Amino acid sequence: MPSSSLVLQSIFLSTIVLVFLKFVLSYTNKKNLPPSPPALPFIGHLYLFKKPLHHTLARISQNCGPITFLCFGSRPVLVISSRLLAEECFTTHDLVLANRPQSISSSRSPKYKGDKITGIGGANYGPYWRSVRRIAAVELLSSQQLHASSDVRAREVEDMARRLFKSWNKTCSVGSNSSDGMNKLELKTSLFELSLNVLMTMIAGKRFYGDNIGDLEETKRFRETVEELLALAGGASNLEDFVPVLRWFDLNGVMKKKAQLFKQLLEAVQKLIEEHRTTSGEIKKTMIGHLLELQRKDPESNSDQIIQRICVSLLSAGTDTTSNTVEWAMAILLNNPQKLKKAATEIDMHVGNERLIQESDMDQVPYLGCIIREVLRLYPGAPLLIPHESREDVTIGGYNIPRETMVLVNVYQIHRDPDIWEESEKFIPERFENRKAESNFMMPFGMGRRRCAGEGLAMREVGLILGTLIQCFDWDRTTNELIDLTEGSGVTLPKAVPLEAMYRPREAMMKVLSGL
Repeated sequence: MPSSSLVLQSIFLSTIVLVFLKFVLSYTNKKNLPPSPPALPFIGHLYLFKKPLHHTLARISQNCGPITFLCFGSRPVLVISSRLLAEECFTTHDLVLANRPQSISSSRSPKYKGDKITGIGGANYGPYWRSVRRIAAVELLSSQQLHASSDVRAREVEDMARRLFKSWNKTCSVGSNSSDGMNKLELKTSLFELSLNVLMTMIAGKRFYGDNIGDLEETKRFRETVEELLALAGGASNLEDFVPVLRWFDLNGVMKKKAQLFKQLLEAVQKLIEEHRTTSGEIKKTMIGHLLELQRKDPESNSDQIIQRICVSLLSAGTDTTSNTVEWAMAILLNNPQKLKKAATEIDMHVGNERLIQESDMDQVPYLGCIIREVLRLYPGAPLLIPHESREDVTIGGYNIPRETMVLVNVYQIHRDPDIWEESEKFIPERFENRKAESNFMMPFGMGRRRCAGEGLAMREVGLILGTLIQCFDWDRTTNELIDLTEGSGVTLPKAVPLEAMYRPREAMMKVLSGL
């Protein structure tokens, strides 16, 4: 009698063979597909992949062209690597490509069945998505609402500056071993904590880092949960997404882990919802408070589950991306000290040294805006965007694309296209001065109806954080070597090596910082 293990292996291999044959027969019968490199049985083009994925796809497109058809195991994938094709996708075919691939990241599987209420980013196009998108874009993230919450961001960024000054004062006081008066800082952690604090204060009126925040262990668990979820997120990162039979076995435990983390985060948000309900019978002036107000008027369209998903979507999309963008900006500026000095001079001239920079000052410091746009060009927060999926058969670039094809747009490669950008690999903020690059194509927040609803918040927050760091402190590298700009793996394009830098308060800002 064969062992149960051998039987299981035989069933497993037989299933894979059947799935692969069905897939091959299905797609070889379709005509006029885009160019494609040679594929292997069962795994398709997965053998070609090395991290970061956007670099692998860029190399493939150099050989096959700006529109490429790939097989990620059993899943058909279209890769777009040109400006014109990206515009075609999100203008002419925007509605057809409005779905999201329902992968492991959607928490749906034979073993781990979740409810069908998903977050804003992962929901398919339809009535539910239109409803939550409207709530997010109109009720929570409109210009009016962002203006009303500007004080929250100002307080949190001011607190960051105060803590950095306090740490420097303690480390570099008289009698310390610091010979140059500079303190060392690991920016990644500080920036993530700040981004999470800003969002949590906006969402729930509750800080998760800093002084007087309550249960430190609780906040540590919350941060770890968000970080782990981000590491597992994305429609192009897990083997189970592309070889469906593996979902039954969950060989790497990814599906179980994702379900556990998602459950933990939903429970934490539900706790915040209940806290709002029991606060002296009054609704707080927070996003949750606003959503509960909507719930009173229309309970069915604003259930607790929907509120949970909206909050989790905001946390997932707005923490790592914001902190990574500021970290990339500081790393690049440390390698380009003349650009850093130019930004500081502009802030001194138009904002002065008697107060901290504010969101309302951004129009007066256009070079700071140029720096942010150039950083987003070189290091977009989602280099492949969030994957799209075709709802029906469609013709793109003259090729036939089958329904339920995952669509990846390599924004990273498009932003560095030498046919569009002069000296495309170089950091040149001046290319955006006087609206010179206005006609050039950038889409760090996506395009069309699935464009990121949090773009306005992200730009405000990044500008305020980066402007404050430049206004308040002098910065230098920890060594004479240039900062390593190697990219790490992840859907939000982190640095491979967290940024460490030396800082000290600028002499002109000592009075302001001492008074914080």
